[in-house]
Amino acid sequence: MLRETVKEQHPFKIHGWVVLPEHFHCVLELPLEDSDYATRLRLIKMGFSKLLPKTERRSAVRIRRGERGIWQRRYWEHLIRDEADYRAHLDYIHYNPVKHGWVKQVKDWPYSTFHRWVAQGVYSIDWSGNKRDLYEFE
Repeated sequence: MLRETVKEQHPFKIHGWVVLPEHFHCVLELPLEDSDYATRLRLIKMGFSKLLPKTERRSAVRIRRGERGIWQRRYWEHLIRDEADYRAHLDYIHYNPVKHGWVKQVKDWPYSTFHRWVAQGVYSIDWSGNKRDLYEFE
């Protein structure tokens, strides 16, 4: 599995992840004294891209650079400040497929850690992203 291959050489822990057709969001925890997100994200994007058929439209620039047309080139990292920030980012990640119109309910998007969190009792299966649907973190 791609994730495991990258994790062997560049360890990280996944707290939250969602993969959409043109981008992904994640909350990763790296080992202490290691802040090399760029290498991990580059390797994950590269490996994932190689597993997909080359059916997307690509610009001349992307073709010249040997880039696929499925990912944004850049990324933004954010250091989680506290428990409230952590919860807000997990909520954002899990609600993203609804936000972008891919599904009507969070539970309907299979490419997410949402279902793992439901199994652990953190989110309810019918969580909608509304503040009234708050959950309890351990």
